[in-house]
Amino acid sequence: MLVDRARYEHGYRVDGAAPTADRPKDGASFLWVGLADPTLAEIEAVADEFSLHPLAVEDAIEAHQRPKIEHYGDSWFVVFKTVKYVEEREDVAVGEVMAFVADDFIVTVRHGDSTAVDEVRGSLETQHETLGAGPWAVLYQLADRVVDDYESVVRHVEDLIADVQAEVFDRPSSTHAGTIFHLKRELLEFRHAVIPLQSALDLLADPQRSPAPPERRPYFRDVLDHLLRVGDRIRTLDDLLTSALNVNVSQVGMRQNEDMRKISAWVAIVAVPTMVAGIYGMNFEHMPELQWRWGYPSVLGLTVLACFGLYRNFKRRNWL
Repeated sequence: MLVDRARYEHGYRVDGAAPTADRPKDGASFLWVGLADPTLAEIEAVADEFSLHPLAVEDAIEAHQRPKIEHYGDSWFVVFKTVKYVEEREDVAVGEVMAFVADDFIVTVRHGDSTAVDEVRGSLETQHETLGAGPWAVLYQLADRVVDDYESVVRHVEDLIADVQAEVFDRPSSTHAGTIFHLKRELLEFRHAVIPLQSALDLLADPQRSPAPPERRPYFRDVLDHLLRVGDRIRTLDDLLTSALNVNVSQVGMRQNEDMRKISAWVAIVAVPTMVAGIYGMNFEHMPELQWRWGYPSVLGLTVLACFGLYRNFKRRNWL
């Protein structure tokens, strides 16, 4: 649907929207159209108005694009992955924000429930000097907001991983593996949002190749620096999860070995009276202890003594 459509002149929102052909291409006057999960008819109408390239329009309709920046004629097509931490499910929800940018317009297309575009518009409408810098200033603010959300989400993930690590070391259990794999899957989706965006922001920050005005390029470089830090933290967190998984597997294996040793030790102890009872249970007529008055207590004593000796031996070896 159409979320908002407004014309801005020198940083101020004005009523009405001049036809595309009549708008000056000085960057100070531009049109900002915002769409959310648009229908085919809605986005085709916008594409006809701004002469957007069919391939970029197709990407904007289908969504599920990797972060990127592409040049089509007089406009640029930029894709951001938005992320949001969902506390109820303890996972990361991923959406998309796309932008068609030119000197006299910016069209933003949102997929998912991210509020980044609406909040950026609301904030910019109170920053007249920034908004007066034109569509590329809007794109910078949008990129900055998306990367700020990355930093917020990565902090939540760090807290989750710290809790998992404490659980792994305090209470080793095979059930931790499921939690760790869930976090690794969420981290993988997060990585797919962050890592590909680095090349797009690198282009926007490049002094020679960037399509943004020269005065905007340092701002994109600052966003790129923040994004690189997030990427480094994601790689570190992934390594921590791998280490936690390896430690958990080792701990579970060690506990199983300890259990098997205890079981084997008790089996060996119980085998002694079982063997003695088996021998005397065969009812042979001629056995030396049968006619001896102290035979029965002697056999019981030797059996108990043998069991006690095995118990002491296993205890000294930490098998029990």
